[in-house]
This record gives sequence, C-alpha cells and structure tokens, in this order.
Amino acid sequence: MKPYAESCEQNRDPILEAIMPLFARCRSILEIGSGTGQHAVYFASRMPHLVWHTSDRKAHHEGIQMWLDEAALPNTRAPICLDVIADPWPSLEIDGIFSANTAHIMHWPEVEAMFEGAGALLPQSGRFALYGPFNYGGRYTSDSNARFDSWLKSRDPDSGIRNAEELNALADRAGMIPQGDYRMPANNRILCWERESSLS
Repeated sequence: MKPYAESCEQNRDPILEAIMPLFARCRSILEIGSGTGQHAVYFASRMPHLVWHTSDRKAHHEGIQMWLDEAALPNTRAPICLDVIADPWPSLEIDGIFSANTAHIMHWPEVEAMFEGAGALLPQSGRFALYGPFNYGGRYTSDSNARFDSWLKSRDPDSGIRNAEELNALADRAGMIPQGDYRMPANNRILCWERESSLS
C-alpha cells in the first residue's frame, strides 16, 4: 500500500499556486525530502514543462516509487538517495530546488548542509523554495505554531521551527539572496531564495 499523508492533500494546491510562478522558467527541479511522493506526483502533473527529481533517505524510496509508478508521468524521476549531511549530493543539471516540511525536522547541522548543498548545485538565477512554519525575530507567528514547536522538541530536542533570519543568513553564505516570502494557509510560509551570479 502506498504511503499517504493527509497534510499533503491539504497543502498541495496552495503550494502549487505559489511555486508555479516561481518555477515558471525552470526546466528541472530537485525535491529534497520527497517523503511519501505525493507532492512530486501532483506538482509534476501540473507543471509538465519541468522534470521533477525526487530524493530522500533510502527508507522512503519504496513508497515514493509506488506513487511515481502509479502516476506514470514522463517528467518524474526515481528517488535519489539524499541524506543532506551524509550522502554525496547528486550531479544534476537543475535550475530549481523545492523542499517541504523539512527544516523543522532536520537538526541544525543538516539545515546548514541543505543550504550549502543547494547553493552549490543551483546555477545562476536558480531558485530554492522552502515550505513550512517559520519564526520571525525569534517569535512564533501563531499559538498553534508554538504548540507544534513544543511537540517537535518533545520528540527530538534538536528539531524545531527555524528562524527566517537565520535561514536567510545560511542562504547568504551559500550565495543565495531572498527572492520572496509568501503567506500560506495554517500559519505556514514559502521562503524563496535565488542564486546570485557569483559569490562576493
């Protein structure tokens, strides 16, 4: 049986509405942390102009492949082994990176590795779009996010909602500049960065 996440069904249309213009000129996307594979299939079916590369830790590959096989889309690719801190990053020609609900699950060194890897892989003007809950100025944007953060830390003290300012600092170190910050339902956001032409 294919893995299934209700949250993917709930957030896929708002995310799609936001990323379609962000990736309108892209030809190839790497998704970091494809999870169940639901987002990959849905977004690739609605954006046939691009190739969607899935990736995740090996344990998730079987489920992702089930979704890909069922959809049988010509523009999706089999999952790549990518633990951002443990695996070598793939040699792909991409011009966009997408990741959903990963930064608050990862430990901070993994978040750092994700941004470093994204900056190294993206070409000039390539874009990295990151979906999830974020704090601003060290403050939660809602009571529900505060409760969610407490729940995350009860499961794993090294996880938690990240500060947008700290993510922008990681992006800057990786040669990416803020492109946009988009409000999403359920107190989530999409943060997007664009790869600069050269590191200063």
